[in-house]
Amino acid sequence: MTENAIEIAPDSALIVIDVQKGFDDAAFWGPRDNPAAEGNIAALMDAWQESGRPVVLVQHASPRPGSVLAPDQPGHAFKDFVADRVGREALHVTKTVNSSFYGTPDLGEWLTARGIRQLVVIGIQTNMCVETTARMGGNLGYEVIVPLDATHTFDLTGPGGLSLTAGQLAAATAVNLQGGHFARVVSTAEVLTAAKAV
Repeated sequence: MTENAIEIAPDSALIVIDVQKGFDDAAFWGPRDNPAAEGNIAALMDAWQESGRPVVLVQHASPRPGSVLAPDQPGHAFKDFVADRVGREALHVTKTVNSSFYGTPDLGEWLTARGIRQLVVIGIQTNMCVETTARMGGNLGYEVIVPLDATHTFDLTGPGGLSLTAGQLAAATAVNLQGGHFARVVSTAEVLTAAKAV
């Protein structure tokens, strides 16, 4: 085992964040990055279920009027490839904010009750709910791994009209998480290889 090799714990929890149909609405969100994200998410879900590791599905219920992710909208539903992979044993967390640790049921309590200390965080959006959950996980003392290519985001405009592409935002997330010691940023292929090695 090399110094930089990833080790995936037998009880590592896969946190699948907000992979919902509303994110397919390009007119609402604008341009996105990483068209491979969904395939990588599916591969990780399959690997976790095959190995019997725990899976957590997080679903955003937006309180904002007109949001495609509002509970009364069709976009609130999980994308089909996720819904098709949901096992009865998976934890389903509903949230209204960016962090998956502020949802129902309480993710932290669920992890603590099972002694889980390693999280693999994937989903949508890279620089929003994925990054916020990873940062908070790091702050709470979990070992957090983010396979960045199992996430995606959208172009965004901020103060003074400053615009960044989805790719630029994803790169910033990678730097923030690993450079800030919140999480280790890796690839889906690396995680899949490590998960099979246990």
